[in-house]
Amino acid sequence: MSSAAAGSPKLSPRTVTPAVETVLAFVNTRADGSGLRELFGDGDSFAAWLAQYDEFGGETVATDADAAAARELRDALVTVLLAHSGDEESLGAPLQRAERHLRRAGSLYPLATVVTAGGVELASPQAGVERVFGTVLAAVTTFAQSSDWGRIKACRNPPCHFGFFDRTRNGGGLYCSPGCGSQVSMRNYRQRQRQGSQAPPQA
Repeated sequence: MSSAAAGSPKLSPRTVTPAVETVLAFVNTRADGSGLRELFGDGDSFAAWLAQYDEFGGETVATDADAAAARELRDALVTVLLAHSGDEESLGAPLQRAERHLRRAGSLYPLATVVTAGGVELASPQAGVERVFGTVLAAVTTFAQSSDWGRIKACRNPPCHFGFFDRTRNGGGLYCSPGCGSQVSMRNYRQRQRQGSQAPPQA
């Protein structure tokens, strides 16, 4: 028997790239009901979060309106990542709204191609908060060119919805952790039990 726990998903050697880390850092800022507070609640909290990340430009002055725009961009991305997990509630109209918002964001925060002898990358030519949003979109665009775009997911266990990179061999991961998977299994079991107890007796 291997050292992995029985029944746990087998991981592949896929590497979490800097682009993936950037996307996950941005989307994993929402309050999740388990103690994680909203990190984009207002301009001050948004600016404090940005100060921790050099890839977003470090210290940046941010207003409450900037924080609201960050929440909208983040929540649209989370909806797409939930769709990657097959979450039924995120499909249909919610996904269409998210994709429309992301198209608008793409026009508001355009990207520039940076060519060097070492390679080519996308970067935001803007400054301030606009550069932050452009950097997120650049990371999304860079990684989405690979065949692994669908492996950036959001946990299907509500209200968690924590973003994660699915490293399972078959790309079938649905939850950010075994704990979230167990919670969903137990919730579904209890629901079946309740439905069974409410079923009318057969003649």
